Amino acid sequence: MSGQQYGDAHEAQWLKWRGLADLYHAFFTGLILTVVTRRGTADAAEFVFRVFRRQRQERFLPGLEKLGLSHLPPAVAAAQYHYLSNWIGGVPVEYMHETNRKAWIRYPPPRWIWRGTAICGVPGEVSRAMLRGWHANNGVALGNLKLGFVCTKQSVDGQDGLEGYYCEYDRPLQLDQRLVFARHLEAPLFDPAAAPALPVASWPRPRLEKAYRNYAMEYVRTAAPVMVQLFGPEDAGYLLHLTGKLIGMQYFDEIARAFAAHRGTARSFAAFLAVLFEAQDDVADVSESHGAFEIRQQSWKLMADVSDYHPACARVLEGLFQGLAAGCGRHIPVHLKAAAGGNAPLVWSIG
Repeated sequence: MSGQQYGDAHEAQWLKWRGLADLYHAFFTGLILTVVTRRGTADAAEFVFRVFRRQRQERFLPGLEKLGLSHLPPAVAAAQYHYLSNWIGGVPVEYMHETNRKAWIRYPPPRWIWRGTAICGVPGEVSRAMLRGWHANNGVALGNLKLGFVCTKQSVDGQDGLEGYYCEYDRPLQLDQRLVFARHLEAPLFDPAAAPALPVASWPRPRLEKAYRNYAMEYVRTAAPVMVQLFGPEDAGYLLHLTGKLIGMQYFDEIARAFAAHRGTARSFAAFLAVLFEAQDDVADVSESHGAFEIRQQSWKLMADVSDYHPACARVLEGLFQGLAAGCGRHIPVHLKAAAGGNAPLVWSIG
C-alpha cells in the first residue's frame, strides 16, 4: 500500500468514527429530550444528574492522571480537565486562569450537548443538574471539601454560554454550597495562547480521532444503565427504543456518506450495518438466505464492562437500527433475537 493509499484509508476510517460519534451524540441529546417530554422536567433533571455523577465517579480522577494534571492546584486541575477532555471530544470550551485558587471555564455557543434546535427544549433545571452531578463534586473527588463551582451563566436561560469558575475557599463547603450562582459576574476573555495544550507526542491524530468517537459513545454507555436503574426496565426500555428509532430515522442520510451507504434494500442496509459494527470495534458475521439477512453481533464492546448492565440496555441498538433501516428505505424490517441475559452475541434479522 502506498503512502497515499495508507493516508486515504485512515481518513476513511476517521470519517466513519466521526459519523458514529454524531449518531451517538444525537442519541444522548435526544434521550434527554425524550425524558423531558414523556416524563417531565423533574425526572429529566434527576436522570441528567445521575448520568453526570456516574461519569465523574468513573472518569474524573483517571482522566486527571491521563492528561497529566494531577499535580496542579485543585481549582486549576478541575478547570483544565474540563477544558482538555472536552476539547478531545470536539466540544468548544474556554479556560481562563485567574489565580491558583480560581480558574474559569466557559462553554461558548453553539453548545455541543444541545445541538441545533434541541437547546430550545431543555429546561434550566436540567442544565443545572449537569453541574450538580459533575462540577459541584470535583472537590469531593479530590478530597478537598473547600473546592466549589460558581456558575455565572447558562445557555438554556438565554445567556451567551455556560460559564463559571472553580474556587477554593478558606473553609470546607456544605453540600448546598458546592454549586452556587452569581449571574452578575462574567468570565474574562479567552486567550488561546495561554490555554493548556495536549502533548503532541502522546496524542497523535489517530488517538485523537478514536477519542473523539469514544467521547460521544461514552455518554450512551453511561446513560442506558442509569435509565434502567432509575425508571425500571419496562419504562426505560421503551424510552431507549423510542429515542433510538427517532434518531436513527433522522440521521441515516447525515451519516450515510461516511459509511459509503445509500438508500435502498435490505441488502444495502445489511452492508451498512456491517460497516457500522466495524466502526464501533464490534465483530459481526453476515449471512444471507432467500433475500433475508442475519447478522450475528459477536460483541458489544460499549457495554462489555458495565457492571450493572441489564438486557433492556439493548433496546438502544434495537431502536437505532430500526430507525436507520427506515431511513434507508421502506419495508426493511429489523428484529433482535434476544440472547441469553441480553448479552452478546446479539442476532439481528433484516428483511
